[in-house]
Amino acid sequence: MLRGFYTAAAGMLSQQRRQEMLTNNLANANTPGFKADQGSLRAFPEMLITSMNTQTLPVKKQYQLRGMNTVGPINTGVYMQEALPKFKQGDIQETGNQTDLALINGNLPVNPDTNRPGAIFFQVLDANGETRYTRNGNFTVDGEGYLTTTDGYYVTDTFGDPLMIYGADFTVTADGRFFEDGEDTGQQIQIAYAEDPGQLVKEGNGLFRLDGANQELPSALDNPEITYQVKQKFIERSNVNIEQTMSEMMMAYRTFEANQKVVQAYDKSMEKAVNEIGRIS
Repeated sequence: MLRGFYTAAAGMLSQQRRQEMLTNNLANANTPGFKADQGSLRAFPEMLITSMNTQTLPVKKQYQLRGMNTVGPINTGVYMQEALPKFKQGDIQETGNQTDLALINGNLPVNPDTNRPGAIFFQVLDANGETRYTRNGNFTVDGEGYLTTTDGYYVTDTFGDPLMIYGADFTVTADGRFFEDGEDTGQQIQIAYAEDPGQLVKEGNGLFRLDGANQELPSALDNPEITYQVKQKFIERSNVNIEQTMSEMMMAYRTFEANQKVVQAYDKSMEKAVNEIGRIS
């Protein structure tokens, strides 16, 4: 009976964590470049149940043999193993802001190990000067003339240096080159390529980092198989599907509620076992 308690409680915990993940997705439905998380539920290892018994042989001295009979496997519950972001392209929205840039996927090679396409990102430097990656192209220009995120992280050029805007009248071409007053400034925004996006870790504020110390993604410019487009005065919206997310939240709630009722039923059974079955009349 105690095993049933643990199994139902594990189901409640997994659905609670899934609900928290879905709530975060819904809260960021209007965050530019946000990538929705998807959770994967896994079952704990199964156990093989056997019963021990004795068998009396039909002989004169009635020998007894001990034996074990296989009853069958039993599941010990589920847990949410991980929450991985979906790197599907979000819708493109026109803003009219000169500093807004949308990164539009073109041809991205399929990873033979995962059978999924890679992903491309803007490269930025965080407050500690470490390299991070983002799809949020809602940029601005700081007081020193550098192109930054709304949190003040520097957007980098192909050399890994902060990208500076020298004048108010600038345009960005489809390959990310900057022109001011019709002249090429010699700067090009860095686009990083992740062959396996599953190795990226979310850090908040729309930032990702590569899982591993002092590692950086290669540039997409060095790969002739990759095509993309940078679109000025546009941003990429979140790829959260609001209707689907709300349906999944309701399903997670119903599953949590079902496991909760199982726990209550076990609790009543144990109450009877303690208060009634053991009573001596």
